[in-house]
Amino acid sequence: MRRGGDPSPPAPLHTGPRSDWATLKRLFPYLWQYKWRVVAALAFMVGAKLANVGVPLLLKELVDAMDVKAGTAMAMMVVPAGLLLAYGLLRLSTTLFTELRELVFAKATQGAARAIALETFKHLHALSLRFHLERQTGGMTRDIERGVRGIESLISYSLYSIVPTIIEVTLVLTILAVKFDAWFAWITIGALVIYVTYTVSVTEWRTKFRREANEFDSAAHTKAIDSLLNYETVKYFNNEGSEARRYDESLERLRRARLKSQTTLSLLNTGQQLVIAIGLVAMLWRATQGVIDGRMTLGDLVMVNAFMIQLYIPLNFLGVLYREIKQSLTDLDKMFTLMEKEREVADKPDAQPLPVADSTVRFEHVNFAYEAARPILHDVTFEIPAGKTVAVVGPSGSGKSTLARLLYRFYDVQQGHVTIGGHDIRDVTQASVRQAIGIVPQDTVLFNDTVEYNIAYGRPGCTHDEVVDAARAARIHDFIMSTPRGYQTMVGERGLKLSGGEKQRVAIARTLLKDPPILIFDEATSALDSANERAIQAELKSVAEHKTTLVIAHRLSTVVDAHEILVMELGRIIERGTHQQLLARGGRYADMWALQQSAEGELRADAAVMAK
Repeated sequence: MRRGGDPSPPAPLHTGPRSDWATLKRLFPYLWQYKWRVVAALAFMVGAKLANVGVPLLLKELVDAMDVKAGTAMAMMVVPAGLLLAYGLLRLSTTLFTELRELVFAKATQGAARAIALETFKHLHALSLRFHLERQTGGMTRDIERGVRGIESLISYSLYSIVPTIIEVTLVLTILAVKFDAWFAWITIGALVIYVTYTVSVTEWRTKFRREANEFDSAAHTKAIDSLLNYETVKYFNNEGSEARRYDESLERLRRARLKSQTTLSLLNTGQQLVIAIGLVAMLWRATQGVIDGRMTLGDLVMVNAFMIQLYIPLNFLGVLYREIKQSLTDLDKMFTLMEKEREVADKPDAQPLPVADSTVRFEHVNFAYEAARPILHDVTFEIPAGKTVAVVGPSGSGKSTLARLLYRFYDVQQGHVTIGGHDIRDVTQASVRQAIGIVPQDTVLFNDTVEYNIAYGRPGCTHDEVVDAARAARIHDFIMSTPRGYQTMVGERGLKLSGGEKQRVAIARTLLKDPPILIFDEATSALDSANERAIQAELKSVAEHKTTLVIAHRLSTVVDAHEILVMELGRIIERGTHQQLLARGGRYADMWALQQSAEGELRADAAVMAK
């Protein structure tokens, strides 16, 4: 909790990528919630590998059983039927244990992915407004998407590929060393060491190309999302070609990075095949020599060859597996970094809900700056008594909307106090503060859902009749009923299917439905025509009659009935009083009033001329 000093956001818990082991350690608790499934999956995995290793051993017995001096017919007669049956059962067991492992562990994998994604989503909502103003939505959602997918890839490649291969290599080396001579084990170990060293070295070298490709992918995705979200602005300025060029530049960088990645992948695969080929030739030469010398049977030769094939088939994908695991760990680290992003505005450990008995709002000697070098508010002090209305007017940039953000505790003040009912809002929970406040913002953004959903968002769980009552009070019910689908009408991305006035009336209905003790009207009727503005102003006045209300306005005619009017300029309150008192004083407010009255008079005169 910061009450003074530098307002810049706190540093994250770590500044660079964490180690792979640290990322795995961070993931482990999510998987260990399903510990019995983890144990069962490991047991099935060991069973599958034992069955897989048993196949070459049984194949050796089959070949040796067929190695008789008689003709083919006699050979077929002496092959033990039990060996054939056992061979088939081992093949089936390998597949069965593998599928059981995946079936048992699927719930753990999907459960961990769901838990981490949900925790990240909740944490992003808990972060401060500053973070969300600075974020790039497209890139951030891409990081979350890749992080969730990375959990599944990491578990799949490590538990289903790397660990089983290690188990199988250990079993095969033991069999070769015990059953034959140590040279078979040493040749296999040597080939594996060279193979793994080469694979890891080349993969580490080419990881930077994959990382570049991901960064360019996120950048291209961000540009595409940003451009589509601002579709109307693109059309206003006829900049489709410019947007396409920007997107194409990102795609070109992505193409080059992916080409580098593919070229180095081909180099990796070629080197791997060379090591595998040399290892296989050395093993088979040794086995063939053993058969010639009489130390080994033909079945032993077949068994050694089968073992090598079984080992090198999964190892053939080691480069891909290692790269994917490294990439999954990188993607997971990015998502964990988001999860660990420190909250700039956080509840105290002992914070209690805000008592709502008294809704008096008070700003006491408040100083605030979004950035240390640019102060916004200077020693602002005022009070909104419970059930009264205070209006704040002044030119753009004077700090009016900042008051609403501080009251909602989107930011904490550097100096001074903001209190509700005598309680500093930093000492109570944020949720209880925001529950006590309703706002009609100047820039209304709606969810891409139905009109009813957006109105009901003010009080989730309300009835349809309550939604209709709120819509009637906001003078939007008739418009809604005039649409083909009524309250089920989709409003479009960010509410773009509605006009500015319609969106603002939906916002008013949403706040009326919430029915909080404290109201904030931030240019609540700025997008409405004069007739609707007067009607809704009367409705808002009625609604706010017994509520503590902060009105932020440019149009002075909307605040003449306020109990007190504050005039702000450059972050300071330069005048305060009722409408009549401020006019009588002949100061800044009186000048603003005269200017607006003159402008409105000219508009009325122009309208009268046009009507004639």
